[in-house]
Amino acid sequence: MKILIATDWYKPIVNGVVTSVTNLERELLAKGHDVRILTLSNSLHSRKEGNVYYIKSVSADKLYPGARASIYLFGELYDEILKWAPDIIHTQAEFTTFIFAKRIVKALGIPHVHTYHTVYEDYTHYFSINEQIGKKTVAYLSRRLLDALDEVIVPTAKVKRLLEGYGVIPRISVIPSGIRLDSFYQNTNDLEQKELKSHLGIAPDKKVLVYVGRLAKEKNLDELLDYYKRLDRNDTVLLITGIGPYRSRLEKLVDAMELTDRVIFVGLVEPSTLHKYYKLGDIFVSCSTSETQGLTYIEALACGVPPICRRDLALEGVINDGINGYQYDTFEEFKSRVEELLSDETKRTEISGRAVENSLGYSTGIFADSVEELYSRVLNKHNDIADKKEGRLSSLRRGLRLRRHS
Repeated sequence: MKILIATDWYKPIVNGVVTSVTNLERELLAKGHDVRILTLSNSLHSRKEGNVYYIKSVSADKLYPGARASIYLFGELYDEILKWAPDIIHTQAEFTTFIFAKRIVKALGIPHVHTYHTVYEDYTHYFSINEQIGKKTVAYLSRRLLDALDEVIVPTAKVKRLLEGYGVIPRISVIPSGIRLDSFYQNTNDLEQKELKSHLGIAPDKKVLVYVGRLAKEKNLDELLDYYKRLDRNDTVLLITGIGPYRSRLEKLVDAMELTDRVIFVGLVEPSTLHKYYKLGDIFVSCSTSETQGLTYIEALACGVPPICRRDLALEGVINDGINGYQYDTFEEFKSRVEELLSDETKRTEISGRAVENSLGYSTGIFADSVEELYSRVLNKHNDIADKKEGRLSSLRRGLRLRRHS
């Protein structure tokens, strides 16, 4: 198959969408498919590098930090895409490249599938001063965008139920985004861990609670800091790994809470070494309820770090209480679970082992197999409809010819 993947976000940007796209691209190429990427340039210049089309764009920071936008899909690159003639197009964002994709779909008459990665209801603070108006706007726009598609992919049943609630018409398939887990299964020896702790200024006897993810308002990190302070455990350190627009706010909050000696901001970490930071943790913690799947939770499972996370429909079947981690609803539950795992090493080790086992179902290979199967189904349906339409047109033409001769 010739597959065009269109995404507003691509390397070197680091986020869940980019991880999903690059993993899918890699696996589909390994299966022998002809895969190309349509994305946005970080400048006013369009270019092609390898199998990636970069379309010139401008900053759209006012809509969302780091976002870009463009209206410039014209000229040589557009003509090259049409000449290449992909069999199917798979969009990964609802903005600029989605619009580009619709133009290509119309020009070539090919099927269009889309992955709905983001629960925009949780991001209304970026574009609406009224939460209810923001949610109604999200529902309306999502329905308008998705109703003309051949099929929609969502990472969890939570997002499927959300779109069904919006009244979205096309078939919705749940396919969890795959993760390249090999690096997270790597062992780290005691010496490496001691050296990394020393480098970060963590005393050898301290227990570590680790958060990995984007530092943004919707991740509910204010609550995480509040809960951590209320734990009142001087024998622990909170390690916050990641970057984002909310970091300066969080640093001020840590200072105001007098937690500067117990909260460490690591910043951006090389993907090849990320597993080492996870494995510093005795527990992975998160208060977010804005996840569509929560790739960092699965990475934590693969590293054998038991997660304690705020209860969320996105985690159904991912975090199973007492099996591979815990979900909580209140501070009291959060505190109880943290103290349980920090005081009972035998239980923590048992949960850690099951966490690794459970992560195996989220491999990139399984992910790509499911998406490939969906592509085939959509293409077959599209071709069947086209054949029937052509058959009806042929019958109509024959009928018109017979009338002329009669």
